[in-house]
Amino acid sequence: MNDTKYLFIEGNWQSGDGKSRTLINPYNEERILEIKEATEEQASQAVLAARRAFDETDWAINKEKRISLIHRLADLLEENSEEFAVAETTNTGKPIRESRLDISDSAACLRYYADLVREETGSEKKNPDDTISKVIEEPIGVCALIVPWNFPLLLGMWKIAPALAAGNTVVFKPSELTALSAIKFTKLIEQSGFPPGVFNLVLGEGLPVGETLVKHPETDKISFTGGSKTGQAINQLCAGTFKRVSLELGGKSPLIIREDADLDAAVEWGIFGAFFNQGEVCVASSRILIHQNIYDSFIERLTKKLEIIKIGDPLQEETEMGPVISKDHLDKIEQYIDVGQQEGATLLTGGRRLAESGFYLSPAVFTNVNQSMRIVQEEIFGPVVTVQSFESDEEAVKLANGTKYGLAAGILSADVRKAEEIASKLKAGTIWINSYHTPYVDAPWGGYKQSGIGRELGPHGLAGFREVKHINTSGILQRADWYNF
Repeated sequence: MNDTKYLFIEGNWQSGDGKSRTLINPYNEERILEIKEATEEQASQAVLAARRAFDETDWAINKEKRISLIHRLADLLEENSEEFAVAETTNTGKPIRESRLDISDSAACLRYYADLVREETGSEKKNPDDTISKVIEEPIGVCALIVPWNFPLLLGMWKIAPALAAGNTVVFKPSELTALSAIKFTKLIEQSGFPPGVFNLVLGEGLPVGETLVKHPETDKISFTGGSKTGQAINQLCAGTFKRVSLELGGKSPLIIREDADLDAAVEWGIFGAFFNQGEVCVASSRILIHQNIYDSFIERLTKKLEIIKIGDPLQEETEMGPVISKDHLDKIEQYIDVGQQEGATLLTGGRRLAESGFYLSPAVFTNVNQSMRIVQEEIFGPVVTVQSFESDEEAVKLANGTKYGLAAGILSADVRKAEEIASKLKAGTIWINSYHTPYVDAPWGGYKQSGIGRELGPHGLAGFREVKHINTSGILQRADWYNF
């Protein structure tokens, strides 16, 4: 691959004709890569390339070819896993052990969907009128997949794997901030021998690249993970032509800690839920709701544990927390910290820049908050958590459901039956009882309310990239006998 060519369209690498961008290492602010982004015309070329591959090759109908190539791709990703993990950490700032997990999960996701398609047997039944009904699940067509910067490869794989396994062709747009692993992954696509046009990579911002993909008349499906405002705009654009759309959007997820929870375990899960990946996680438990009888003890232990979290070079094995993604994002988080204090909340600990270089912020904890505050209602997407107390399970549920989001939630309790009762009342797509954060490739992922539309992962994730067709057959052509002819 030519070192200046980072777009991949119809099996060929080409240079972008759009604006220049420098990818930055959040740890030391050094330059990683200089790229030229796509123009509107190049984004359109990628869509048309995907259209030709869908319409003019056997990709959509040759299931065995798809299964074989996807397994080959998973093998290559696994063989190069350490290179990908280092690239992911260098580009995002997340600790290396997190990146290794992301790469392993990405390979597993590819294999899961290839195997899921292989195991399908179809649906056929005989009706009372002696006709046969077959239900056929077909690929939608050209799918534009748009992902954010916090899990560049893994969130991409949650879309790429089911889209390709189902027989669609793809135009993939990673975040403009974190294109490094996407470029490396596309090289594996090429090495695996995917037909030209089946997978296309375009780089750039939402304007013009993302909008071009969404508005293009030859795009059949948009799958987007990112902010709620962008998701709303995408949904409106797709509505005009009934373009298929799935959206995994923001969250403001609660972690409910009941009075009977083991306090030391609760503190550890509270920290993990809120500050894993620097809090740059859509399901981060950024609202801790804790029973008033253990509130003071919890706060005391929480602040002590936060003081000993290992913050530093994300490539070092012992590092537990790295920098946030960019200076702009660091500035945004600090603005929220100022807002919280202005609204009357107490910044109990953290919220300070930690280094002369790199985008580091110490984990921040707010107490004395109420439900109306912006830091309780709005997604900050960084190492900031609010802590509220409750008197009863009913109050906890009311607080937990008291935002416009419904992506995830957690419950910590010694009484699993009571926790399950609480879970049944929460408006959230994923609820963990006595754990947090782990996604499962065979279980659905997505949100209620303004946290999105549709589900990823599991069979639901595959269904999101398919159209369903019913074929009803009568073995003999007979008269309808409806008219008095």
